Amino acid sequence: MHFDWDYAVSLLWDTDFWKACWVVVKLSTATWVIGVAAGFLLALGKQAKNPFVSRLAGLYIWFFRSLPLLVLLVFIYNLPQVFPAAGALLSDPFYAGLTALVVSETAFIAEIHRGGILGVPRGQIEAGRALGIRYAGIQRMIVIPQALRIALPALSNEFITIAKLTSLVSVISLAEILLVGQRLYTQNFLVFETMLAVALYYVLIVTLFDKLLGWLESHMNILRRAPKPLALDESARREIQEGQSGPALTAAGDAPALEVRQARKRFGDHEVLKGIDLTVKAGEVISIIGPSGSGKTSLIRTLNGLETLDGGEVLLHGKPFLGSPGTGAQAGPGDRILDIGMVFQSFNLFPHKTVLQNVMLAPEYHGRGSAGVLRREALVLLNKVGMLDHAHKYPHQLSGGQQQRVAIARALAMRPSIMLFDEPTSALDPELVAEVLKVVETLAREGMTMLIVTHEMGFAFKVSDRVVFMETGRVLLDAPPADVLASEDPRVKDFLSHVHVS
Repeated sequence: MHFDWDYAVSLLWDTDFWKACWVVVKLSTATWVIGVAAGFLLALGKQAKNPFVSRLAGLYIWFFRSLPLLVLLVFIYNLPQVFPAAGALLSDPFYAGLTALVVSETAFIAEIHRGGILGVPRGQIEAGRALGIRYAGIQRMIVIPQALRIALPALSNEFITIAKLTSLVSVISLAEILLVGQRLYTQNFLVFETMLAVALYYVLIVTLFDKLLGWLESHMNILRRAPKPLALDESARREIQEGQSGPALTAAGDAPALEVRQARKRFGDHEVLKGIDLTVKAGEVISIIGPSGSGKTSLIRTLNGLETLDGGEVLLHGKPFLGSPGTGAQAGPGDRILDIGMVFQSFNLFPHKTVLQNVMLAPEYHGRGSAGVLRREALVLLNKVGMLDHAHKYPHQLSGGQQQRVAIARALAMRPSIMLFDEPTSALDPELVAEVLKVVETLAREGMTMLIVTHEMGFAFKVSDRVVFMETGRVLLDAPPADVLASEDPRVKDFLSHVHVS
């Protein structure tokens, strides 16, 4: 068999092929962009708590992943025969092909996105909720950027698949690369030479976009970004070091800062909170101690709505704040959650944002001032926790103690009057514990109302006005530190005998 090299090489300059390449690029790109956006919404639908929405999204994914694209192409292209009104759009092979590809690929891309969403730690969403950010804001600022970064390699691969699937659109007479090649070899019968050119054009498109998407993936990889120094002149640095953060959002009156009444919470058959009563006065520092599994963390998570109550209620500054159905209190925290800051055991900093961006995120979202004012206040807070020079670093570039200090600054950025600490040092190496406790001690001296779940007994008895001892979901003792140390309760004495109180 003679191979016609002159003909094969001439196809590299064939105008019809280059026009067909542009059609493939437009069709592939439009399908991918629309599919990525629609697929994310579909993935959120499948993850929704509403069973109707979840099942509807799941049904769409199941059906269109099962349906061959070729069948869908022919069906959609011939749809105007049944619905003539659709002819204005679907009689054009490009738009018919685009519609079929989007409908089909959205189902596949949704599952890629779902993997990305599941890869975002739950603590990220909880951190957003603790900052008073609503569902749409959490998705836009926290979940979507991280989920896209996780899913990008698979999404890039899906683009390559889409580019190759455009060859099927030739069945409805779209002049893409394969159809141009078919028209040529039916005239000259040089099948091998023509199909070699077709293959080369597809390889060219795939290679170019593979490089482009590889650059995008590298650009979104924050692990490769070098930290930038904080550019401040001496006067600006002095102003920040001498500056004060804004006042806390306190409520007037003599009502307790927080009041818990008969709080109950269960997970399945296990009741973790069994009728807890607790009153916290403004300016008090209360440490909650007890053995593991006693309900300490569950209690503190019910105080800002991260866990819903099954019974009882929480009052904030004397007014109903959170409660179970039938108590008259709202089920969710609403905007009043902004008066309660929370610091998590596992930090829960947003990894795709710098230290400064982490601290500024919530104030910007809630419109607490201009960008310049909020930046200055954030820098003042970072200076307060000893993290000013790390403002442009990412969380992964910090030690655990540094991350926790940034988390404290982030919680303080909304100027809360109450701070909740959920075992702020338990995830730290021993040598890093002191730097975090020093910041918490400073807040205590400034009169911040604080509830601290901790295993640092020496710290708890040093800074606390009261110590609450919990066991099996109940408060066994609520008293000043000296009274707890002198308690004759056998369970309290046994617990303290196994821990170091200096």
